[in-house]
Amino acid sequence: MSRAVHLVRPAWVDDPARPSGGNVYDRRVAAALGAVEHTSTATVPDGALVLVDGLCATPELVAESQRLRIVVLVHMPRGEPWEGQVLRAAAGVVVTSRWSRDRLLVRDGLDPDRVFVAEPGVDPAEVVPGSAEGTTLLTVGAVTATKGYDVLAAALERLGDLAWTCRGVGSTAVEPDFAARLGDTVRLTGPMTRAELDATYAEADLLVLASRAETYGMVVTEALARGIPVLATDVGGVRESLDGGGLLVPPDDPDALAAALRAWLTSPTRRAALRMVARGRRVRLAGWDRTVARLSAALDVALDPALDAALEAAR
Repeated sequence: MSRAVHLVRPAWVDDPARPSGGNVYDRRVAAALGAVEHTSTATVPDGALVLVDGLCATPELVAESQRLRIVVLVHMPRGEPWEGQVLRAAAGVVVTSRWSRDRLLVRDGLDPDRVFVAEPGVDPAEVVPGSAEGTTLLTVGAVTATKGYDVLAAALERLGDLAWTCRGVGSTAVEPDFAARLGDTVRLTGPMTRAELDATYAEADLLVLASRAETYGMVVTEALARGIPVLATDVGGVRESLDGGGLLVPPDDPDALAAALRAWLTSPTRRAALRMVARGRRVRLAGWDRTVARLSAALDVALDPALDAALEAAR
């Protein structure tokens, strides 16, 4: 079986109106692996090694696993009733955090020897000094309920006695009705180009992530790569991406989020301490080379002919 890699990824992976961490991940690994790209397994030749973005997974992958050596890349467990069967039939599963791996092992009864973690990498960046007042807040992600924009807005409304600004960078087209109900507490900018986002990070004092669910949190490491402190909700794999580089609060709790923001805005000592821990985490961040190495190792294991009997039993 050839070691040439095929990648099945969403058709919108390059759509500037639909930026996402998953799209960035797919683009980076496709380039590094020299992958042949598809939007469906139907165009992948028989016997090929194929990495399938989990967003492209369907129940038909169980049958497709008889002609292809399939590795599923799970950016976010979808919870579909057929998902476990597809993952058990795959030659390998790659996830982006230890949290995801643990969840899938328990939920779907997967073979732990065929589930691999390849955390997203991050590009080096210049340190952002931040302002003395710390009033420029930033959140990055599609404007959806999952990203907790409503929780962030509710927390900020409790801080009307303080000076601050908060910019929200992300598509408003995913859940337009939700976005329309948010009001103007968070200034929504829509998606940005890479250069625009870099410039926005350069002006930020604090990244705030109020998500209800995250498998890892690539924006967390993007901020930390610049030495920007992070205040995030303790969900999914966020604790792994943060790794001591900021603060965690419970999800869906605007009071807790508001209290943490108030402490940041009113205490220069607090701001200095959080900038220090963010910069400490910055020097421990790994690049995309590690991501690709771990994913490549998973693909090598998936090619092992010794898997054939186990895969046949799982179908």
